[in-house]
Amino acid sequence: MSAQSAYGEGLSSGQRLAWTVTRFFMRAAAKLWFRYEVHGRENLPTAGAFIVSPVHRSNLDTPLLPVIRAEPIRFMGKESLWKVNRAASWFLTMLGGFPVERATADRSALRVAEEILERGEALVMFPEGTRRDGLDVLEENMFDGPSFLSGRQQCPIVPVGIGGSEYAMPVGRKVVLPKKIVFVIGEPILPPTPNENGRVSRKSVKAHTELLRQTIQTLFDDALINGGYETRALNTGSGAE
Repeated sequence: MSAQSAYGEGLSSGQRLAWTVTRFFMRAAAKLWFRYEVHGRENLPTAGAFIVSPVHRSNLDTPLLPVIRAEPIRFMGKESLWKVNRAASWFLTMLGGFPVERATADRSALRVAEEILERGEALVMFPEGTRRDGLDVLEENMFDGPSFLSGRQQCPIVPVGIGGSEYAMPVGRKVVLPKKIVFVIGEPILPPTPNENGRVSRKSVKAHTELLRQTIQTLFDDALINGGYETRALNTGSGAE
């Protein structure tokens, strides 16, 4: 078995314990430092596979996501994170993470993601691919990966807006500021419908990605408002689209 395929295996008891312990300390630290809030937690499915697709504005987004759900959430991370040192690689893997080469069509990582969903687990996929900045979730920054996998596995996508993480730790900043962070979890988006051949067309995937973008934008706006931050309405005077 290759090292990459091993990432697609079910979580061990040790990995589940690592998730529980890390989540406990992360929640405590986040409550004290970020005064975090989670809205819409009832929208998280209680059973079956689903994809968590949040807006992405900070390096804090991934390590803070455990606060939204007690059960483990698997996640992708850029391959370089597994090459920092052995301790970092071990820790990320213990939490259920697996590496992906973002600059390429990483078929191995895609297969791992499919195996995770086939087993009925939750998987994080940032539809913007990498950290962005600003108040807008732009169409040109969206990737079809979440919608493609949603169609292949016929599992829903749970969109998430995260407000405040960019203010606490924007791109390029190493110091984490004590800014309020708010998560707004939207209702699950049903997967794109397969055609008569059992496949989901590229056109359907593209339309699904656009629906996801619009939904995440609304949730992002709501999260910023709940955190007391500037929104597009304040910034442009035009309100949300």
